[in-house]
Amino acid sequence: MSKPFILGLTGSIGMGKSAVAAMFHGLNVPVFDADAAVHQLQGPGGALLEAIEAEFPGTTGPDGVDRQKLGAAVFGDPEKLKRLEAIVHPAVGAMRTRFLEENAAEPLIVFDIPLLYEKTGQNGLDAVLVVSASPVAQRQRVLARPGMTPEKFEQILALQVPDAEKRARADYVIDTGTSLAETRHAVQALVHRLTGRE
Repeated sequence: MSKPFILGLTGSIGMGKSAVAAMFHGLNVPVFDADAAVHQLQGPGGALLEAIEAEFPGTTGPDGVDRQKLGAAVFGDPEKLKRLEAIVHPAVGAMRTRFLEENAAEPLIVFDIPLLYEKTGQNGLDAVLVVSASPVAQRQRVLARPGMTPEKFEQILALQVPDAEKRARADYVIDTGTSLAETRHAVQALVHRLTGRE
C-alpha cells in the first residue's frame, strides 16, 4: 500500500493559512492542525493540564491553561520555555502519529505548521506549501484583528522567517492576495496534481 503524500502548510501571520487549510479540508483532504492540537491538550480537561500545573503552579484552571499567566511564566526565560516545550511537543507528536495512522490510506494529507521554517523543519514532509500575499494585504489583515497593534505586528514579524525566504524555500506557493475563488482554484489544482488526479 502506498503511503500518503505529506504536505506541510505554512505561511507568515495574516497570509491566509487558515483559509487555505479550510479549503483543503473542504476538498476532503485530512488536515492536522498543530495549533488546534495544542489548544485541545491545554483546554478544559486537557491531557497536559496536570503536568503544566506541576511545572508552572497557578497557570491552569477550570478553563484549562491560562495562556496569559503561562506566557508570563515562561516569557524571556529560555530554560522555562524549554521545560514547557518538553511537556507539549511529545504530546503533539503522539497526536500527529495517531493522525497519520488513522489516515494511512489517504493519497494526500496536510500538516498545518505555523512555525515550520522557524522551529519544526521539514522532517517527515514530502513537500512544503507556503501561502503568501503582498505585505500591504498582510498588514491590513493582521491590523484588523482584535487587540492587534502595529508594534505587536512588528514584533511578530521580527520572529518569523521573512516571506520572501519562505517563498524561495517552498516547493509550492499559493498567492492568497487574489480572490477567494482564485485561491480555491489554486488549492484544487494542487490537490489534483499531488494525488495524480490531473
